[in-house]
Amino acid sequence: MNTIIMLFLISLLILVHELGHFFAARMFGVRVSKFGFGLPIGPTLFKTKWGNTEVLIHAFLLGGYVSFPDDDEKEEEAKKALKDKLGEAKAKDSENEEEKLPMDSPERFRNKKPWQKAVIVSAGVFMNVVFAIILTMFAAAWYHKLPTGTSDVFIKEIVSKDNTSNIVNADIKPGDKIKSINGIDVTSTYKFIFVVQKSKYFDGFVSGETVTEKLAALKRLNPDVDFENIIPAGTSLKLPKSDPEKPLRVSENVASGYEKYETPEIALTKEETALRDEIENKTIYALKADAEPENIAKALSDTYKPITIVLDRNGREIVLNNIHTDKQGILGIKLETKEIFTATNTPKEIVTNSISYLWRSTKLMGFGLWQLVTGKIPMSEMHGIVVITKVGSDIIETYGMLNGLLLTAIISIDLAIINLLPIPALDGGHLMFLALEKLLGKELDEKITEGIGRFFFLLLIILMVYVIFNDIFALVTHKF
Repeated sequence: MNTIIMLFLISLLILVHELGHFFAARMFGVRVSKFGFGLPIGPTLFKTKWGNTEVLIHAFLLGGYVSFPDDDEKEEEAKKALKDKLGEAKAKDSENEEEKLPMDSPERFRNKKPWQKAVIVSAGVFMNVVFAIILTMFAAAWYHKLPTGTSDVFIKEIVSKDNTSNIVNADIKPGDKIKSINGIDVTSTYKFIFVVQKSKYFDGFVSGETVTEKLAALKRLNPDVDFENIIPAGTSLKLPKSDPEKPLRVSENVASGYEKYETPEIALTKEETALRDEIENKTIYALKADAEPENIAKALSDTYKPITIVLDRNGREIVLNNIHTDKQGILGIKLETKEIFTATNTPKEIVTNSISYLWRSTKLMGFGLWQLVTGKIPMSEMHGIVVITKVGSDIIETYGMLNGLLLTAIISIDLAIINLLPIPALDGGHLMFLALEKLLGKELDEKITEGIGRFFFLLLIILMVYVIFNDIFALVTHKF
């Protein structure tokens, strides 16, 4: 049921977008020949006539469009040209040939002023923004609260059953609030778990600085061993004590998942990992095979990154130093979160907090889009309607309809941002062409703009297929 609700909400966003184009066109007296829900790929499920406008519902529901007589005539000309090439009769294809508008008709989009065209083209984006604001304000008024995007994180239970994680020996109790981890404010479980996982015992990564220190320690403890060459098998080495590595230090954006984590450390090879496991907890070790001195130093360097956790216990601050996980990256605690909300009881609170919520969400989406464009977030992390529907359904199931409505509002803003990108075949691309016409003082060559539009439309379809594949793969592999 929740999946159906989410599909309905997403479909509503597409409908709102296209209605924006439709009503703006009619406001300026432009005839709309077709109003399509879905893309004209595959069969048409439903068709009817509303005045001069043909309303269609296509089987490929991922999208929508509004077309004008100019667009339809270009399509007819292309079809006729194709039939001529195939040697078919040159009969006229248009059933309404007698109803064709004169080329100078004020009902044609092409005959409108540039600013009127710009309004019509950008009306879909405008409607998505307006709809997002209205939907957020409705949710705020109905539920009397809005999420701040942050949560308080508490210790629910200590479940560690062994001493491979030293959390059991720390001053920690159920109900303690986690304030920070390694200097990063804990406003979500994601931040906490991220730092813990990246600080894992035996994570297979070491810093060059630590390797240099371990190699120097080996030389001091074994003055009779030639560390300038390969050390032969059977050589007995005194090993330096096992020390923790340097603590993990990452930015707030990385810890929040807004930027891709890229470690500057060196990855251990399979041989170095095996050697690391062999020499664990040993003070003297006889080499079983020839080894490079640096390889031994790397094996000795991989221990754990110490974690510092700051707790709040009834207003009293408690600092836990040198905490480490087990070899699976587990501390042995269960967490509990309490989402932080802001009240929306008065008209002023509803308006100001709704705008604040959407502005904060828009900044995050813009930042995420920039990370994607610059390659800091891989294309494999790009997802579309399949994952959105699944995630939205889960959100409604887990957190209720408030979060489902707010997710829909955010998606509406996301549609507006994406459509404003200066890419031909999107609204932003049409606005770009209109801006070029204004700058040049003349209309652009239709054949060139149409060719560019078709090319980018094909690219968008390919991208859509890729995103759907990503979605399906993510669901099959239980990523979502």
